[in-house]
Amino acid sequence: MNLTLTEYIQRVEKWDLDPLKVVYEYLEKAKSKNSTYNAYIHFLDQYVEQNIDEFKSKPLKAAPIAVKDNILIKGYRATCASKYLEDFISPYTATHIQYLEKWGWLSIGKTNMDEFAMGWSWEHSYFGPARNPHDIDRVPGGSSSWSAVAVAADLALAAIGSDTWGSIRQPAALTGIVGVKPTYGRVSRFGVQAMASSLDQVGTFWKTVSDAALLLKYISWWDSKDATSLDMKDIDKWDEIIENFRLKGTRVAIPNQFLWEWLEEGVRERFMEILEILKQQGVEIDFVDFQELDLALAIYYILMPAEVSTNLARLDGIKYWLQKNTFEWDSIYDYYEDIRAEGFWAETKRRILIGTYVLSEGYYDAYYRRALKLRNRLKKKFDLLLRDYDFVLSPTSPVVAWKIWERVDDPIKMYLADVYTVPVNLVGVPGMSLPVGKASKEDKMLPIWLQIIANVWEEGKMFGFAKRLEELGLNSS
Repeated sequence: MNLTLTEYIQRVEKWDLDPLKVVYEYLEKAKSKNSTYNAYIHFLDQYVEQNIDEFKSKPLKAAPIAVKDNILIKGYRATCASKYLEDFISPYTATHIQYLEKWGWLSIGKTNMDEFAMGWSWEHSYFGPARNPHDIDRVPGGSSSWSAVAVAADLALAAIGSDTWGSIRQPAALTGIVGVKPTYGRVSRFGVQAMASSLDQVGTFWKTVSDAALLLKYISWWDSKDATSLDMKDIDKWDEIIENFRLKGTRVAIPNQFLWEWLEEGVRERFMEILEILKQQGVEIDFVDFQELDLALAIYYILMPAEVSTNLARLDGIKYWLQKNTFEWDSIYDYYEDIRAEGFWAETKRRILIGTYVLSEGYYDAYYRRALKLRNRLKKKFDLLLRDYDFVLSPTSPVVAWKIWERVDDPIKMYLADVYTVPVNLVGVPGMSLPVGKASKEDKMLPIWLQIIANVWEEGKMFGFAKRLEELGLNSS
C-alpha cells in the first residue's frame, strides 16, 4: 500500500480504508524493512496504542507519520542520534507536535539522524547509516535523511524534520520526494533540540505538493514559548492561492553564481531543460548576478559552528544524560574534557572546536562579527531580488546521490554539497525541493530536483508554483 496523505484522508472519510488497519500495516512494514534502510531509531508502539482510537476521528485521521529524533514527545526517547543522549527521555512535547496531536497526526516512530543534526550524508549517526531507496549503496543526504528515507521507501505517509542548512531539502532531493523548509518563525521550535538557533527551522517531507501544503497548515501557529515564532494568518488563503496560481507571467531569477563549475553535468542539463519548459509555459526567466552568494558557505561555516559551540555547552556530563562519578577525576575540567570526548563523534567535535575558536577573544571581530555583517548584506540582496521576482530557482544539490563513504574523509567536498541550500537558512526565506526527473549514473537512475526559493511568508505562492510544475509531469519526463 503506497498512499499519499491526501489519498489516505479522503479514503478514510469515504469509509474506503480502516485507519487502524493502515496504521498497523505501516508500523509493521517500517519494522520489517528497518534492517535494510535503518530509517528509525525506535518505534512508538505504546504511543500508537494509546492514541489511535482518539486520533482516527480527527481531521488527519491518525495518519502514520515519522518524527526526527531531535523532536520531543513526552515520555519517549529523544536521542539526537548520539551516545550522549542515548537514553534521554523527553520531559515535555514539542509545540508543533502538540498541534498535530490536536488534529490527529499519529507518530509511529522516531527517525535516525546525523548526530545533533551535524552532517551532510547520514554518515555521522551513533545508530548507524541510512540507505537510499533508489540505490542502497548511495547516501540519502543529511541530516534529516532518515526521515526522507522513511517517506521515500513508504515506511510513513510523511515525516517531520529540521532544516539548518538544507537538512530537509537535500535529502528530499537525493531520495526523490518533496521537502519543505518554511519561513524562519513559521513553525515553533520549542521542543526541538537546537543545533544552530538562528538557522534551525522545522520542516516536512511529503510524496506530493498537495500533501506538503496540507500538513504544514497544521503546524504553522504562533507559540508564546518560542521568541522567534510569529503569528501569520495567511494560511487561510493558501488553498485559494494554490488553486488560482498560473505559470504565465511568473517572474523567476536564476543567479549566475548558481551555475558553478562543480555543478554535475547531468544536473546542469536537466536544470536547463526545466528552464526551457518553463519558458514555453510563459514564465519569464532572467539570469542575474548575485556576487554575495559566493560568500554564503563561508558565512554559514562561521556562524553555524559558533551557535553549535554555545548550544552544546550544556552537555557537560552534569545536567544531562551521559554522566559518571566526578570524584574519579583530578579536576572538573578533566572530567568535562573526557566526558565530552566520549560523548561526541568526530564531526560534532570539529564544529564545537571551530565555533569556540571564532568566538574566542582576538578572533571574534575577525570572524564572527564580520560574518554577521556579511549575512545582513546577503539578506538585503535577497530582499531586493525577491521584490522584483516571484521566485529564485536553483538545483537543490550540485551532484546526485554519491556512493557511501565516498566523501566522508573530505569535509570540504561535503561542505560544497550545501552550496545551494545554505543561503535560504541564512536569510530566513522559505524553500522547497521538488523532484523533476532522473539521471543515469553508473547504471542507476537517480533523482534530479529543483529548488524553489520564495519571499518570506509566501509559502502559499511557492506551493502554487510547485503544484503547476508537478502537474506538468516533470518527474516522469
